[in-house]
Amino acid sequence: MILALNIGNTHILLGVWQQDQLLFRATLSAETSRSTDEYAIQLLSLFSLHGLRPDQLEGAILSSVVPSLTARLRQAVQQLCQLRVMTVGPGLKSGLAIRIDNPAQLGSELVCAAIGALETFQPPLVVITMDTAISMMAIDARRQLLGGVILPGPEVSLEALIRRTAQLPQVDLEAAPAGVIGTNTTLSLQAGAVLGTATLLDGMLARFSAEMGGPVTAVCTGRMHRSILAACATPLEYDQDLILRGLWRIYQKNRR
Repeated sequence: MILALNIGNTHILLGVWQQDQLLFRATLSAETSRSTDEYAIQLLSLFSLHGLRPDQLEGAILSSVVPSLTARLRQAVQQLCQLRVMTVGPGLKSGLAIRIDNPAQLGSELVCAAIGALETFQPPLVVITMDTAISMMAIDARRQLLGGVILPGPEVSLEALIRRTAQLPQVDLEAAPAGVIGTNTTLSLQAGAVLGTATLLDGMLARFSAEMGGPVTAVCTGRMHRSILAACATPLEYDQDLILRGLWRIYQKNRR
């Protein structure tokens, strides 16, 4: 069994693979205040919950965009079982041709998502990763990652608006707005966040297609709200396991 972890700005995604089967996936909050011991306890609880033991692991791999948590999670895994924990980055083969100006600047979760997408979908692709930010990365027909755009996610935009504006309520992004014309403040915020994000994705995907010279398949992963997915006019393929699958493939390429 192989443990795969992706440390994002707000969440830690993890899963356990056996051969090509994902035995379970889970999500933890990415809290920089938590200690190595606290993360070890959480990991142990998750294994127990799914009827597994950490000593059944033969390896582990992680990707991270939060340097302060990288060593902490690696140590937490090694407290439960003494094994090598691979870290996605320089020194590991990914098999992905990266054509941006400085490949070292590309977030490791975006590398994993791209590899996971290429396992299932035929390029050209636009791989959309939804988390704190929305990342949209272009992969051409030759399976090369060309670059893309990074945008604030809907939660970040809403939080900034609510923090800077008096008397605006919190809204539920999972609820589908009845239409673009909100009849009160809550419905107006909801329509703006959900339909505005969907329109943004549609517009950006149209620009990707134009710049890439033809139709592209849009594949998304991460915390994509169902309401936003349903509101997009452009067909979107949602796969919650893109990053975990990419981690598993990178582990396979680098195992000894």
